[in-house]
Amino acid sequence: MELPTKKSEYSGGGGGDIIRYRIRTEKISYKLPSRVREKYGWLLQREVTPTTYILKNITCEAKAGEISAIAGPSGAGKTTLLEILAGMIPLKSVTGHVLVNDQPMNAKNFRRVSGYVTQDEALFPLLTVEETLMYSARLRMHGGVDKAMSRVRELLKELGLEHVGNTRIGSESNRGISGGEKRRVSIGVDLVHDPAVLLLDEPTSGLDSASALHVALLLKSMASKQGKTILLTIHQPGFRILQLFDQILLLSNGNLLHHGSLNQLESRLGYAGYSIPRHVNVLEFAIEVTEALVISVEESEVEDNSELEEQCGLLRKNPIPSKENKVLYANPPLKEVLILTQRFSKNICRTKQLFAARIIQALFAGFVLGTIFMKSTHDDDLRRFVFHTQIGFFAFSLTFLLSSTTEGLPIYLQERRILMRETSRGAYRVSSYVISNTLVFLPFLLIVAFLYTTPVYWLVGLRREFDGFLYFSLVVWMVILMSNSYVACFSALVPNFISGTTLVAGLMGSFFLFSGYFISKEDIPRYWIFMHYLSLFKYPFECFIINEYGGEKGRHRCLASLGGQCVLYGDEFLVQKGLKQSQKWSNLGVMLGFILGYRILCFLILWCRTNRTRS
Repeated sequence: MELPTKKSEYSGGGGGDIIRYRIRTEKISYKLPSRVREKYGWLLQREVTPTTYILKNITCEAKAGEISAIAGPSGAGKTTLLEILAGMIPLKSVTGHVLVNDQPMNAKNFRRVSGYVTQDEALFPLLTVEETLMYSARLRMHGGVDKAMSRVRELLKELGLEHVGNTRIGSESNRGISGGEKRRVSIGVDLVHDPAVLLLDEPTSGLDSASALHVALLLKSMASKQGKTILLTIHQPGFRILQLFDQILLLSNGNLLHHGSLNQLESRLGYAGYSIPRHVNVLEFAIEVTEALVISVEESEVEDNSELEEQCGLLRKNPIPSKENKVLYANPPLKEVLILTQRFSKNICRTKQLFAARIIQALFAGFVLGTIFMKSTHDDDLRRFVFHTQIGFFAFSLTFLLSSTTEGLPIYLQERRILMRETSRGAYRVSSYVISNTLVFLPFLLIVAFLYTTPVYWLVGLRREFDGFLYFSLVVWMVILMSNSYVACFSALVPNFISGTTLVAGLMGSFFLFSGYFISKEDIPRYWIFMHYLSLFKYPFECFIINEYGGEKGRHRCLASLGGQCVLYGDEFLVQKGLKQSQKWSNLGVMLGFILGYRILCFLILWCRTNRTRS
């Protein structure tokens, strides 16, 4: 498949020459993988046999300038066929040929010149309709902001969304636009870059009849006037919508029963001896009587065809020109980072529960902990008590800081769904997402750190030097960043919120156990010592101790006295703990390594996810 390599050929917004695509399948078959077949076969609403085929010998064609509708009862294989044509199912698991312009489909590149609209909406609830389309346009179109804005205004008008352009998408808890309007926004997100091929899964689902007809007319206009190749699945189309389709692909139990126009389908029903009742939709009636059409389809199991397999093997072995494998993006990495940073910033600032809760939590915890651990350090009789109290404060403070950022897990999981969709269509690089996400949280978490340390440091009565306060604040900021990166990493790994919470909380508890506070390093069994060095508590805990009891003043600071005689100075305490003054900065380097390490792991996990299609 020869894909365009010039940037202008990828740009959207109208005005340019449209490259026409003809998609053709030749005897493609797809069977449920054995491990999935045994576990989820009941979902297909059919008997699970040793070889369960979702599609059997499907030969069809979708032409430029036409709308091809895939119809059929539930479990017929409509969405599976659409996913194969969209390149979402790896072709190595499909028997037969999928050709684009008479060349074997290169799924990775084809996804970048096509639009695939899934049935479920994956949108940011706190962005407005116009902002959602605008960010999609800036990420997927060449040109500046003015061109993107022009395209968005044009699309808002075409989709009938002008009146809700400044309304937020909304969610179940925060009311926004209606369900039908959300559906049109989802379609608009993949229309914004003006793709040459558009594939839609149930585009009229959830819409009223007027809105559904409006969307269908829009698709018809794009097909006839702009030469787009449009394929969609449909369940129960109205009569007026049905008249807009050029080709009907009727499926039943994975078999292709009809491929042609609506008039041909009506004639075929007549030949089968059926008379269509008045006021009954032809397609709906055909779906009801699919058994009559099955008679005209060869009823036989799909057998292994050595000749066909050999042809498939030869086509897959044919080398594809290197220019096709080159990933083309609309923007350079730096511009992607800037756009995504702006989008993340709006989401964070508008998440009032998170923003306000973190600020109030930091201030409240700072004052409460400060008053709880506030003791006078000038009374010699209290010095020993104050010393142990401060150690306890350091430990509890780290527990609070490292566990307080886990509420970001649902936000990361929501963003991951959108990331999967956008990166699979070539909107931006995964690395740009990770970098922008990190940059957005840097200033926000710095504010949270200072709101916590400003009251608690002075109330607890820690070392009363400004450099000590700044270092303490720096460590707190690094701790929060470590925790944020830790949660981001595991949110990319876990399948859902429940398993994510379990894993994050369980590992965090293990880190606290092996930090050296409950059990010293020397007493930890050798086979568990690696957990001591991986603990997120160990390094900041040591930083707090060195900052408070180290340095020149630590040599003269009495931590415990007996009979008026000092028996423990600050520097001696550090020696007992096996700590050196130089670790004050080397530990910060280790903490920075944790931050970068978890972010790199997050990138690698997300990169693997986005490059792994459904198998």
